[in-house]
Amino acid sequence: MNIRLTIDGRAVDATLNDSAAARDLAAQFPLTLNLEDFHQTERIAYPPRRLSTTSAPTTRPRAGDLAYYVPWGNIAIYYRDGDSSSSDVIILGHINADSDVLANATRLTIDTAS
Repeated sequence: MNIRLTIDGRAVDATLNDSAAARDLAAQFPLTLNLEDFHQTERIAYPPRRLSTTSAPTTRPRAGDLAYYVPWGNIAIYYRDGDSSSSDVIILGHINADSDVLANATRLTIDTAS
């Protein structure tokens, strides 16, 4: 699914995969979230409610991935590759933006593409 992101006022293309968690996130659109840095690897925010984690594969996040961290219930935008594979991280999709844009993001709006 193609989605529309606005990162600090800039339009950015992104896609969601067909996982249960990604569909659950899309059901909450439109969303506007304030982002904060975590571990100098990702920007995080909390959606209004937790996402479904049915059939979530183990994976290693890469720069540009939009992900969900199950234990905390947060959305993560990776601007650097993650350290290792984890069954606690569910990849929701991918954002087509430079790492610098993602690393400095403070506000994110997510909506369906028109």
